[in-house]
Amino acid sequence: GPCTECSCSSGKETDKDASNTKKKENGDRSFIPKIFFGTRTHKQISQITRELKRTAYSSVPMTILSSRDYTCIHPVVSSSGSNRNEMCVELLEGKHGKSCLYYHGVHKLSEHHALQSAHRMYQAWDIEDLVSLGKKLRACAYFAARELMVGADIVFCPYNYLLDPQIRESMEINLKGQVVILDEAHNIEDSARESVSYSVTESQLRAAREELDFMVNNNIRQKDHKPLQAVCCSLT
Repeated sequence: GPCTECSCSSGKETDKDASNTKKKENGDRSFIPKIFFGTRTHKQISQITRELKRTAYSSVPMTILSSRDYTCIHPVVSSSGSNRNEMCVELLEGKHGKSCLYYHGVHKLSEHHALQSAHRMYQAWDIEDLVSLGKKLRACAYFAARELMVGADIVFCPYNYLLDPQIRESMEINLKGQVVILDEAHNIEDSARESVSYSVTESQLRAAREELDFMVNNNIRQKDHKPLQAVCCSLT
């Protein structure tokens, strides 16, 4: 029969009870934490997902959070330079009377993965796999990856998605009570410095100074522009 007299029995029960103490705020189901796996680069995510496919956990629901540079499939936006975020937002807001056809097809991608999961055909995937499927289904891979985060057990993303509070908020990432794994964590310091650093060329400084000179000379918000003018002058 079961052991009832020694301390190990009560200890096991305590552990079991403790594991079920975390409840969802809106129900009685046990809270299951997500694993957020942070890496330095997107290339490392590809390597990790490739290894995941070789394990017994390859069928676990997952997603990969990345920028529009890697996941946007809109022919105009994806072929543009550095303003993909702005162009995407303009399309979502319907500016200039245009909208994004691919954004309205996001459910096609999420439903595809849900169907695979229901039939136990779910397999670990990479960003390229999601983008390829998105092009086939004419569905936005960027927003589909974010939508898949809701039902994912493992979420892969670059460091800054976990470290930067603004990115966490915009991506709706809540790390409270979750499991966080940082691959090659000795790179965290460099990553943190990069996230709050910005490179400016001398020509950009001179152009900014010229504009500020114009503002100050024409009495346009001098109180705000004079300090900035002084900074540009000192740097140049």
